[in-house]
Amino acid sequence: MLLVWLTGIASLVLFGGIAWYLAPLKPGILALQFAFTPRAFGEVIHFWSPEQLLRFRAHFVADDALLLSYGAFGWLLASRTALFDALPRPARIAATWALPLAALFDATENGLQLWLTELPRFGVHWPYWLAASCASAKWILLVAYAFTVLAAAAMKQARTP
Repeated sequence: MLLVWLTGIASLVLFGGIAWYLAPLKPGILALQFAFTPRAFGEVIHFWSPEQLLRFRAHFVADDALLLSYGAFGWLLASRTALFDALPRPARIAATWALPLAALFDATENGLQLWLTELPRFGVHWPYWLAASCASAKWILLVAYAFTVLAAAAMKQARTP
């Protein structure tokens, strides 16, 4: 249980720190995460100064720690606690692997975004699509996991006399 708490707190602290660190970027990184084309990607990063682009690129060290911590947290919460016991077996299995899979998509997105912001690569289209697709999959899994946690907690509460 200690590992669940430690990875959960680490995830919250890292997420908050990254959000604070990247807050000056306008447009924000969500706009970049959902930029499926070179044009859309360029429209985001061309608003940033060279210093802001360096800020964005520098955040990946913390973001990699974040994806490791939330991936571990999701797996530990689903596999080492009783929270999901009221759910059907397929939902418990999906919950166990949702955040580790989201972390894998996040790591792929990070690698592609680092590569795409290293120097202009507007002649190659597929990496932009892949990075945005990985970001989309990551966010879908994160939101689905959050709803699953809420559903599991509600079901557990309903079963408690």
